[in-house]
Amino acid sequence: MGVALRLVGHLERWFALMGAEYAYMATDKSNEASVQLFTGRCGYSKFRTPSLLVHPVHAHRLRAPRRAAVLPLDARDAEQLYRRRFGHVELFPADIGAVLANRLSLGTFLAVVDEGFKWRGVEHFLASPPASWAVASLWDCGGVFRLEMRGASRLRRAAAAASRALDRAAKWMRVPSVPDFFRPFAGWFAYGLGGEGDDAALAAKALYVSFVNRARGRAAAVAVEVAALDPLRRRLPHWRSLSCAEDLWCMKRLGGGESGADGWDWAKSAPGQSIFVDPREV
Repeated sequence: MGVALRLVGHLERWFALMGAEYAYMATDKSNEASVQLFTGRCGYSKFRTPSLLVHPVHAHRLRAPRRAAVLPLDARDAEQLYRRRFGHVELFPADIGAVLANRLSLGTFLAVVDEGFKWRGVEHFLASPPASWAVASLWDCGGVFRLEMRGASRLRRAAAAASRALDRAAKWMRVPSVPDFFRPFAGWFAYGLGGEGDDAALAAKALYVSFVNRARGRAAAVAVEVAALDPLRRRLPHWRSLSCAEDLWCMKRLGGGESGADGWDWAKSAPGQSIFVDPREV
């Protein structure tokens, strides 16, 4: 009936009125109807293919890398660190301070792989960073919406409940229990993940493990979205059955032009190593 096509056109006109130069959308690459609508009829280009990695929250704690130490940062230090080190990253929000100060932001954390490291303030850190480190922030998606998995058989529900009962009774066994996804549940989202050094991926793992452990009793799963070329992704723990290995983002330059005044079109640019996913868009 063309309803979706008209809806997209209406949104694009509103975007342009609000001063936007580009519009982008995200979908699963297997959603052929959506991909065909945007790329075939609306003029969007396939833009990026990040991975959405999800780890469930258990009753037991995940084992953290022993060589990495995790410490919290206050919002002002976090903003300065993000601006100075990651201001060039694709999709970095100009109002990062507002993001970090949002009531849904649960804090920013730094993981360091350096035995002699001591935090002496953000200026000292930027001037003399440790050998390997990673930083990320947490967002409470449960403060806005809840998710629910439907259609599971009674047998699957019973098996999941049994795994949770065993996990609670014998945490030392570290049973990979399945949370109660069959009723409305909250999820947390890790954003602003970045790092430097040979062991940055190990530091990123330490952060993510600490986030999953921190979520116990407060959320059923923790997710993070990373670029296809991001070297930090290789050490991030996740369940394949809950994750999306290749999300699809499509982008279009608004205003009818093929490129800007300088001949460059962001929608057709090559991908970088990392992206900054604004948690307000999750």
